[in-house]
Amino acid sequence: MEKGVNAYILDKFGIEMKDIRTYSPLTLAYIGDGVYDLVIRSMVVGEGNTHVNDLHRHTSQIVKAHTQSEMIGELMPDLNEEELAIYRRGRNAKSATMAKNATVGDYRRATGFEALMGYLYLENKMERMMELILIGLERTGHGIQEP
Repeated sequence: MEKGVNAYILDKFGIEMKDIRTYSPLTLAYIGDGVYDLVIRSMVVGEGNTHVNDLHRHTSQIVKAHTQSEMIGELMPDLNEEELAIYRRGRNAKSATMAKNATVGDYRRATGFEALMGYLYLENKMERMMELILIGLERTGHGIQEP
């Protein structure tokens, strides 16, 4: 099996890979937030060179809690039992903080979405992660356009 990005990074820094089943849903959401943000930034930048403020504005609209909440709502029928379980664990996790300009419901659903992204990343299921992101963007009308 091909080594995933996470395993490659840990290996380069001499860090032993942990069993991700022991990770809290908020830990999965933490890494998932970063990975999802990187995917969206890569897609936006890939559309062409433009002002950084425009790139940031466009990216922010896609990565905000409300949009993630919309996306997971659209993705629910496509998730398998394992993915649904990870999403639910993330959604139900009690966080000490909350996103600015987000309802409690949106924030919780977004946390579940991020936990799922983190899980897929750590499990080296990049193809599945990309498939879900593309479906979600398409169904919510948040596909990538020129900023």
